[in-house]
Amino acid sequence: MKKTLKVDGMMCKHCVAHVTKALNAIPGVTAEVDLQSGTATVETALPVPDEALVKAVTEAGYEAKVI
Repeated sequence: MKKTLKVDGMMCKHCVAHVTKALNAIPGVTAEVDLQSGTATVETALPVPDEALVKAVTEAGYEAKVI
């Protein structure tokens, strides 16, 4: 399953790495984060609730919503 999140607050490549690490820590998730568009594209091998993705990004210090 593929989902896209809008991530606010990222300003540099370090931010991208932080968000990527937070999302990839969720079992079954592979994330690709793009600084320029401010989005994260997530592919899940298992069903992952949108709330879990948003929570991971929020706990990393950024704002996110599934679009």
